[in-house]
Amino acid sequence: MTRVVPKVFSAEIDGIDAECVEVEADLNVGLHSFNIVGLADKAVSEAKERVNSALKNSGIKPPSRENRKITINLAPADVKKAGSRFDLPIAVAYLLATGQLRSFDTKEKLFVGELSLNGDLRPISGVLSIARLAARVGFKELFVPSENAEEAAVIDALRVFSVPSLQSLIDHIESRHDIVPTQRPNIIPSQPPTGISLADIRGQETAKRALMIAAAGGHNILLSGPPGTGKTMLSQALASILPPPSQEEILEITQIHSIAGFTTKNTPFIHWRPFRAPHHSASTVSIIGGGTNPKPGEISLAHRGVLFLDEIPEFRRDVLESLRQPLEQGVVHIARAKRAVIFPARFTLVAAMNPCPCGYFEDGEKECSCSAHEILRYQKKISGPLLDRIDIQIHVPRISAAELRSQKNDDNDVAVCVKKVSDARKIQEDRFMSLSPRTHSNSEMSSKITDALVHLDASAETFLKHALEKSFISPRGYYRTLKVARTIADIDGVPIIKKEHLAEAFHYRLKTEE
Repeated sequence: MTRVVPKVFSAEIDGIDAECVEVEADLNVGLHSFNIVGLADKAVSEAKERVNSALKNSGIKPPSRENRKITINLAPADVKKAGSRFDLPIAVAYLLATGQLRSFDTKEKLFVGELSLNGDLRPISGVLSIARLAARVGFKELFVPSENAEEAAVIDALRVFSVPSLQSLIDHIESRHDIVPTQRPNIIPSQPPTGISLADIRGQETAKRALMIAAAGGHNILLSGPPGTGKTMLSQALASILPPPSQEEILEITQIHSIAGFTTKNTPFIHWRPFRAPHHSASTVSIIGGGTNPKPGEISLAHRGVLFLDEIPEFRRDVLESLRQPLEQGVVHIARAKRAVIFPARFTLVAAMNPCPCGYFEDGEKECSCSAHEILRYQKKISGPLLDRIDIQIHVPRISAAELRSQKNDDNDVAVCVKKVSDARKIQEDRFMSLSPRTHSNSEMSSKITDALVHLDASAETFLKHALEKSFISPRGYYRTLKVARTIADIDGVPIIKKEHLAEAFHYRLKTEE
């Protein structure tokens, strides 16, 4: 007669998603041993020590006191298992195998969690991805550490149980003390926790206008100018005029941050658009993502938000060139010898730079000390193909001390700007409602969609014809100019692009094509 081997279900993170893992426990006659098989990494292999201590300190007979051979199998065996999330399912499978826990139907239950030595559960990363997997596969109940419960409970189709300790889980399964399912949280979108607003910046009306266009259409923007003109503050202020994310976008953002381990009990959701500003010394892996167990990089952590690269020429060339694919496709493919993953990376790139090494090239007040060769070499650090992917490029000039003192902040102007951005985004949402895959902003339109949805009046058609005859522009630049013009028209609330919309879009673009 075939002996039934207890089987408990858990999950492994694979890129941005999760996949189901079966945890089996088998006891055989022989000298004591406790082995975990199934392509487990060091953290998973160490689970036997954590499980042993957690059981002992919970008053339960641990594996170390079993004079038998204990084998834990994590299936499928050809998928690498990493992290400490398998502690709880291993402990449950062991208890079922030894008869210390009454038998129950495990088919609709999924367990994840790291055990401390005293039997308490510690939080893990990637819980939202695991919850989505559980709902998709058909599990009805998900058992997670207490600090992760609110994050998982956002998925409607699941009953999520907040497990503080191994003993409380045993009491729940044996009906001695039930754990109440966690209520679905109410997520309220908000602005990012930053103190910089457009109202804090004196002057620079042209730059503020460009930022409004970038925010309204999700367009990439490059700010160039001498030191101290407010490029960094302008870039940081962009986040303050972006519309709050939708519920769908909040889940996308939170899922990425959860896998990276950036969600906490106090901040279970990232309900604002992220603003990421990596230092110029950052490595390619930290920007793009990857590693032995691939994790999202800065471009994925900026998904649906802003990636700010201050002093962009100071970044390594290979780092900058690796931005090409995500800027074009909105995803990044990370390929390794044994594994390939895809991370979402739909962000707005905001870059700032000085025009030369000393920073004063073409400055009206201070003379540049750089040679022509030094200026050219500095500006060539940003390649043509990368510049071609930046829709808006503006010069941020110096303003005088007198202008600084005469300018007054006007919160009403900022409120008007925020409303225009919000209204333009609403227009785009209605325009793209029937498209699949989902398109959120004008910058995400493909060339085919641009041809179908972007319409010019007669004067704009004539202007475009003359502009194309007089200046070289790449096919990519042509379509990106049309997208910017479409955004400017959306800000004005008109369905057809006019000459002035197209002229302004070309004004932001022509520097790239010189």
